Amino acid sequence: MARTTKAKKQAEAPQVNIGKEIFESLRELEKIKGIPVDYMVERLKQALTNAYRKDREDHRDVPGENVVVSLSEEGLSMHQIKTVVEELEDVALEIHIDTAKKYNPDLKVGDTVAIPIDIQKFGRIAAQTAKQVVIQGIREAERGVVYESYSEKAQELLTGTVLRLDPSGDVFVRIGQGNDASDAVLRASEQIPGEEYEPGDLIRVYVLEVRRANRGPLVQVSRTHPNLVRRLFELETPEIADGQVEVRNIAREAGSRSKMAVRATMEGIDPVGACVGPRGGRVGAVVDELCGEKIDIVVWSEDPCEYVKAALSPADVVSVTLVPGQKACRVIVPDDQLSLAIGKEGQNARLAARLTGYKIDIKPVSQAEVEE
Repeated sequence: MARTTKAKKQAEAPQVNIGKEIFESLRELEKIKGIPVDYMVERLKQALTNAYRKDREDHRDVPGENVVVSLSEEGLSMHQIKTVVEELEDVALEIHIDTAKKYNPDLKVGDTVAIPIDIQKFGRIAAQTAKQVVIQGIREAERGVVYESYSEKAQELLTGTVLRLDPSGDVFVRIGQGNDASDAVLRASEQIPGEEYEPGDLIRVYVLEVRRANRGPLVQVSRTHPNLVRRLFELETPEIADGQVEVRNIAREAGSRSKMAVRATMEGIDPVGACVGPRGGRVGAVVDELCGEKIDIVVWSEDPCEYVKAALSPADVVSVTLVPGQKACRVIVPDDQLSLAIGKEGQNARLAARLTGYKIDIKPVSQAEVEE
């Protein structure tokens, strides 16, 4: 026989007048930890439900949906939902029709009735269970708040304090302040070669990603990512922050050299001059932050030949010829500029190729004339 639930006037459960105190504590918790009151109310209801289910005298595992907790500033009360039957088979989930009518004379077989629970009869085990659930809820909420906070800061520039150095070479950094503070890990592979750290050092880091972990959010940061250069220039150059100058691309070999292509989005703006700054102050601040890393700033161009020519700066270029059907080009430079165009261990040509996306074949004028 199908059982239907009818709205009936039910007996009221004994109230425990701790609602006001609970909500005052939860509001204080929200101010300190940033944990929403509604979230903790639900956790408290869950804790009380679990406590009741564990502390029942008949040791029956009553389904959670059969326990209703009412928690407000007026007070705290609980009910257990039972189904009205003629023949009692399961005392934990059912109630005889004659007994049910004591709570509500209008009840019929198949209805449900809310039986008041005396909360004050909970034992020590139940109270401990509730406490542990609440503590766990606070921890989860704190982790959730921190995760949400830092997941929004992925790909951003943050300042952190070095906490400790791991024997593996990883460095642990404290980022954020107050309730938003979190520990981040700067892997050995994400550190600028030759850069040394000491506990207490302030460093700027680029947030790579934020992942959920058992002990809270795992924030991974970098000092070698090309976007660290981008964010530093955004910080130092108002024209980039205002959108007057756009950073198109960056090629970087951390700790040694970077190339950055920029363009102006409006007439009358010198994009390279804006990034260099008065007396080189802006680019100098970025170089200092990156421990002396050299930075070449070039003008981006829609013309691949002009772009490649600029990317090979500071070398002079005679001509650039695109290779048909390939993303490659042939570059001719004066004989005395060949070593400058290639760079030490091929670094200048390598960075220029990564910046433009073109494979670059560099030849001196004398060799080109012989081949022709």
